[in-house]
Amino acid sequence: MTINKNVAIAGAAALALSLSACGGGGSASEAKSLTVTMWGGQAQTAHVNSYFTPWAEAQGIRIQQDSPTDYAKIKAQVKAKKVSWGVVEVEPNFANTACEEGLLEKLPQRVLDAAKAAGVPEAQMGECAIPNLQYTFNIAYNTKTFAGGHPSTWAEFFDTEKYPAKRGFWKYATGGIFEAALLADGVPADKLYPLDLPRAFKKLDTIKKNIVWYDTGDQQTQLVASGEAPLVQAWNGRITKAASEGQPVANDYGQNLISYDQVVIPKGYANAELAQDWMVWFLGNQQAQADDAVSSGYGPVSPSAIELVHAKDRQDLAGSPAVAKESAGLIDYSYWAKNYDSVTEQFNSWIAQ
Repeated sequence: MTINKNVAIAGAAALALSLSACGGGGSASEAKSLTVTMWGGQAQTAHVNSYFTPWAEAQGIRIQQDSPTDYAKIKAQVKAKKVSWGVVEVEPNFANTACEEGLLEKLPQRVLDAAKAAGVPEAQMGECAIPNLQYTFNIAYNTKTFAGGHPSTWAEFFDTEKYPAKRGFWKYATGGIFEAALLADGVPADKLYPLDLPRAFKKLDTIKKNIVWYDTGDQQTQLVASGEAPLVQAWNGRITKAASEGQPVANDYGQNLISYDQVVIPKGYANAELAQDWMVWFLGNQQAQADDAVSSGYGPVSPSAIELVHAKDRQDLAGSPAVAKESAGLIDYSYWAKNYDSVTEQFNSWIAQ
């Protein structure tokens, strides 16, 4: 499946261009190239510029790009033994199941050691995957509509009498909607999993007529900025970026749910060792992670990288003390790896009713 995650993909052809990092301008051999596939748009540009290009320039590597990530394409490439994607950004539940199915390269010890040395949370690691960013599912609001006060808990977000307005949700089962509904209904944060789906759907029924669905990050920010849905369960990086551009939007981190993306290497990629070289470099390069956080609005994976971000920018980053102290916890992607298909079927059926 293809998930248009961080941004709406515009001009995908432009992202397929190669970035020559060889100094002399000559073409590099296949052994000296790495193909990076991510979700596309501004976020991909920020990631490549921050933590692929500096490594590539230093090593004489040619970076090639593709987008967006497509899980069906990963499976097809591996099955056909014609793997062209090297480092691929994915969701943790896919990384978990794809690793078990033998679709991904297992991480060598040197990558695991680098992650441990960098202080990467063990819960965000996988046998085949390292995290490349953190973000939150949190409450976002239109600052004009709610100039006099806004929801700061999921219970308040679900209170349409106190805060009458449309609510925006990602039309995707793992997008935090069930976790938010259960928190709104009083389930303790440390008791969320396994999800009590009947209870979650019952709570969602109370605001169903007020829900506006979005599929992309662009739609998300447009909904809240325009006032069409002045309350949105958002990915914080998108709202942070929109606010910096002068749009009337802001994040509230009360009971935020911390999520993360991972990067993997499809099984059979010819330059897998080169991709692993980059992983080791990335995990150990806190400055590159900090640069990406400023450019993309998404949190770095190494705790020490947070300290390299200016204080004014740090407050809106997943993984920062300011956001962490308000958090309800980490999305449990081991649960979602086992239950994604069945919950998605129930979710789609509920939406259609």
